Amino acid sequence: MSALPPLRDVIKAHGLGAKKSLGQHFLLDLNITAKIAREAEIGADDHVLEVGPGPGGLTRALLETGATVTAIERDARCIIALEDVRAAYAGKLTVVEGDALGVDERKILGSSVPVAIAANLPYNISTELLIKWLKAGPALWSRMTLMFQKEVADRILAEPGSKSYGRLSVLTQAASVPRRAFDLPARAFTPPPKVDSTVVIFDPPLRAFSRLEALEKVTAAAFGQRRKMLRSSLKAAFGAKLEAALDEAGLAPTLRAEDVSVDRFLKLAELL
Repeated sequence: MSALPPLRDVIKAHGLGAKKSLGQHFLLDLNITAKIAREAEIGADDHVLEVGPGPGGLTRALLETGATVTAIERDARCIIALEDVRAAYAGKLTVVEGDALGVDERKILGSSVPVAIAANLPYNISTELLIKWLKAGPALWSRMTLMFQKEVADRILAEPGSKSYGRLSVLTQAASVPRRAFDLPARAFTPPPKVDSTVVIFDPPLRAFSRLEALEKVTAAAFGQRRKMLRSSLKAAFGAKLEAALDEAGLAPTLRAEDVSVDRFLKLAELL
């Protein structure tokens, strides 16, 4: 890493002004990127998928562990800027140009799956990417270490009964075991976003679950009308079978979505 130019020089040399349309906020502090790599427990035997590497701050930290990195980048300017990093870590970095929402990770990664995923996610597509990877499940990833806006992280980690608890909480906690690693102030980024950020680590789920699409339907109905009782909000999803479904799931029809645990939502998804 010592042979590479400072990240600020890379940004200046390649004209990498952050694009709002791409949700870019660059993380330039190499102490922080190294901390993310440590929290992710990345080692020399790992293959890592990174999305939105930008000028390559986190990429450098991941490569310093000895890991092999495949990075997906949409911004052609950043792809050019990453050439020096690719040359410095010969054979260890592959940069793929594309939109992470549309690529088929398994085609890109081949026999390397499952991989570790580590990324300072573009904020404008962070939840969409998370849901995509949760649906792919442990067949694609062994652990994910991802940066979100703190508000999004709070929703991911929220418990029943809290204001932040919602669809994202249920879907994430059903398909993974998430935990907060650490928070970062807005000033840690260039340019600084309007909010603080949080690194969240996701481990594979403790139980096998193959009905994520059904869970999406149940939670969409329940939280789409979160102030209504379940007997009203879930009527469209279950129709005439709603009363029996609530009874079998052990749920009072007067409960609201925010009071229903992840396990009870899983039961409803199975019944649906």
